[in-house]
Amino acid sequence: MHQTVSLEELNYRPDSCELFEALRDIPGAALLDSSYPLSQAGRYDILCAQPVPAPANPPPGADAPAWHDYFSELGRFHRERYGKVQPAAEDIPFCGGLLGVLGYDSGNALHKVQATSAPTTHSGINLSAYDWAVIQDHLLQRAVLVAQPQVSAAVRRDIRLRLQAVPREVNTGFRLRQRFRSNLTEAEYRHAFERIQAYIQAGDCYQVNLAQRFSAGFEGDPWCAYRVLRSIAAAPFSAFLQHGTDSALLCLSPERFLRLHGHRVQTSPIKGTRPRHRDAAADQLAADALRASHKDRAENLMIVDLLRNDLGRNCIPGSIHVDALFEVQSFPTVHHLVSNITGELRADRGAYDLLRDSFPGGSITGAPKRRAMEIIAELEPHAREAYCGSVVYVSADGRMDSNIAIRSLLCHEGEIRCWGGGGIVADSQWRHEYQETFDKVGRFLAALESMS
Repeated sequence: MHQTVSLEELNYRPDSCELFEALRDIPGAALLDSSYPLSQAGRYDILCAQPVPAPANPPPGADAPAWHDYFSELGRFHRERYGKVQPAAEDIPFCGGLLGVLGYDSGNALHKVQATSAPTTHSGINLSAYDWAVIQDHLLQRAVLVAQPQVSAAVRRDIRLRLQAVPREVNTGFRLRQRFRSNLTEAEYRHAFERIQAYIQAGDCYQVNLAQRFSAGFEGDPWCAYRVLRSIAAAPFSAFLQHGTDSALLCLSPERFLRLHGHRVQTSPIKGTRPRHRDAAADQLAADALRASHKDRAENLMIVDLLRNDLGRNCIPGSIHVDALFEVQSFPTVHHLVSNITGELRADRGAYDLLRDSFPGGSITGAPKRRAMEIIAELEPHAREAYCGSVVYVSADGRMDSNIAIRSLLCHEGEIRCWGGGGIVADSQWRHEYQETFDKVGRFLAALESMS
C-alpha cells in the first residue's frame, strides 16, 4: 500500500539556524546544514526532532556477521515503518526516515579489524527514525513542513506555532576550561609517521590516514560553539546533532560520502589540501600549487580507485564512471582537491547495502582499506568516534545522502574533542603532514579558545 506525506508551506528564512532555535528543546533535535548564506555550495537544510529509536547496535565485541545482519535489520525496519512511500516531490530530499551518525569505529568490526583503543558511547551507530522534517530549499527560497501520515494534526500545529514565533537567540555562552591539548606530541606523531613509512616501504599499504585528537574541558552550550565555527568555516555538509543538554556533534564537513537518488550513486572524495590566504595572489598561488601537485594527485587517484572498487560491490558492472578528477574546490579555510565518481545501483540492492559495503569512506582510511584501518588502530591512541564516520539520512522514499564527518567536534560530559588528519604516502614529509593537521582545524581551535 502506497503512503502519501503531507506538505505545508512555511515562511522561508535564509538562515536555518534561526528556525532551529525554535526546535532545539525537542528531544533528538538535528540540523543538517548547508551553511547558506555563508556558503553558496549547498541547497537544502533539514531540521527534525522527536524521533523514535531505530534498531540498536550489535553488542560490544560483536563480529562482522552480526554487523552485516544489523544493516539488514535497518532495511527491514525502514520498510516496515515507512512502507512504499511515494516521493513527496522531486525537490524534497527527506520526507522522514532514518537519520543520524555512523561512528568510524563501527567500521572496524565490519572489516574484521581488531581495535586497540577502547570504544566509547559515540563509537557505534546512532540512527533514529524521524516522521517529520522542515526542509529549507535555498535555491527556490522555500520552506516546507513534510510529515508522514502518522504525524497528528496537533503535532504539526505545534511545529508551525514554534516556527512562527521563532525566539531570539538565547546565548548561554560557551567557554573552554583550558587550552586544547593533543593526544600526540610532535615526537609521537613523527614516530607514527615513520611506522607508516616503514609499512609503505614493506609493501603493506600505499596510503594511511593519520590523525591527532585535540581535547579540552568546556562549559556552556555547544550550539554557541557551532554558530561561531559556522561563521568562519561554513561547509555544505555541516550538521549539528544534539544528544542531550551538553552532548552534541558539531560537524563542518566539506565532503560528501555517498548520495543515492533513484538508482544513481555518487561519491566525491577529497584528497589534497592547502590553507587559504587573505592575500588574493598568495591564495591563488596555493590553489595552483595544489592543482599541479603530483603527490596530491597521486594520493587522490589511489582513493578514486579504492572507491570505484567499493561502489562495484553494489553497482551494475560497467556503470561506474569518474566524472571529475582533481578539481580544486575552495572553502573558507582551505583549498581541496576533489574528484567525483558515479554508478548505477543494482535493482536488488538498496541504501543500507551501499552504506554497509562502502563504510568507512576510503578517503579517510587509506589504501588498501582494511590494512590501512589496522594501522590506524595500531597507531592512534584513542577511538575516532564520530570523526571520519558519517552523518547520514535515508529518506522514507529511499533517497540517501551522507557526509564524511571530517572537521568534526564532539561535546560529551564536559569535554570537547576535535580531530585533524591527513593521508600519508611514500613521498610525504612528516613536518608537512603534521602542519596539515593544523591547517585543517587550527582556526577551529583558536576560535573556541578565544571564546574562553
